[in-house]
Amino acid sequence: MLKGKRIILGVSGGIAAYKAIELLRLLTKAGAEVHVIMTRAAQEFVTPLTFQTLSGNPVHTELFNLIAEREIGHISLADRADLFIIAPATANVIGKIAGGIADDMLTTTVMATKAPVLIAPAMNVNMFTNPIYRENEEKLRRLDYRFVPPVSGSLACGWEGEGKLAPPETIFEEAVAALSPKDLAGRTIMVTAGPTREEIDPVRYISNHSSGKMGYALARSAARRGARVILVSGPTSLSPPSGVELLHVTSACEMRDVVMARAVECHAIIKSAAVADYRPVDRNADKIKKNSERASVELIRNPDILGGLGRMDKRPYLVGFAAETAMVSEYAAKKLSEKNLDMIVANDDSQPDAGFNVDTNRALLIFRDGRSEACSLMSKDDLAGRILDHIAAELASR
Repeated sequence: MLKGKRIILGVSGGIAAYKAIELLRLLTKAGAEVHVIMTRAAQEFVTPLTFQTLSGNPVHTELFNLIAEREIGHISLADRADLFIIAPATANVIGKIAGGIADDMLTTTVMATKAPVLIAPAMNVNMFTNPIYRENEEKLRRLDYRFVPPVSGSLACGWEGEGKLAPPETIFEEAVAALSPKDLAGRTIMVTAGPTREEIDPVRYISNHSSGKMGYALARSAARRGARVILVSGPTSLSPPSGVELLHVTSACEMRDVVMARAVECHAIIKSAAVADYRPVDRNADKIKKNSERASVELIRNPDILGGLGRMDKRPYLVGFAAETAMVSEYAAKKLSEKNLDMIVANDDSQPDAGFNVDTNRALLIFRDGRSEACSLMSKDDLAGRILDHIAAELASR
């Protein structure tokens, strides 16, 4: 995801400095090369050795410590950076940057970089609401510095309120978004995700093994690339991606109603949800009791959401999914034709490392014009990126 990207992580002095360790772990796990700069105050909370061990690179603490014989440290780091993150960022550091003060390794490197700068403030609530601080932040926002707002909660100083460092996962997500192409800016993308549940009675339902991970990865990736994202999700245990409009549904009929009502807003719709094919003809108002050795439930077909989208007069770019266990390409190609799709993503759900409830996937992309593309085993985030590459290219050519 961040392979080949060079990121500077600036850590300033605050109790939240320990959370920068988890942020560093997320960045390196995603493939980034991370160089850490610590202020003198930050070293009172966490040792440089911790960051050096996890990053695999020397930690920079002194302004006049040369990296190599002919390289000035802060200039060399500034020139090589793809992104500069400051987390946590104290009121002091933010004030110095806003005032153009460059008196240590961190502020000097920020002054010298042309990379985007992402700032995650952390401070006492009274400091955060102080008019001087607010003016400093607004000034930096006007100069295109990006901020990850702090959250409300119990602060280390004993106060309650805004000022708590945003979770490392949130800062990581904003970092990925800052480094993502914005080739879907101005586009509205709808993604459906997860299973549906068709109730038999108040206790039991018909469903499937879909976790929603593929759909959530698509929504997350589209938002990173600048799209306005509508995520229509069946029941899952996943946290909603940052920056998307999340609409919860339970049954196939509920999903049909929401999708068809919002379809006219969309430039593309990705139907990755695993919608139940059937639902009970009658839902029992009370729990069905065990009165016999055998029981039967009469089922009726659920609405064909994908087919309905394919029949729209002015339909958006339409992507479907086909989870198969045999004759994968044949069944998927047939579905693409019958539903009038532009692309279908075929999964062999019999494979243990692809399909439902895992973080990886392998897929065959089949296109309306007969082309196909085999995607080897990769993370669902990477597959989402591959799918969106095709969508972005197609929308740009229209």
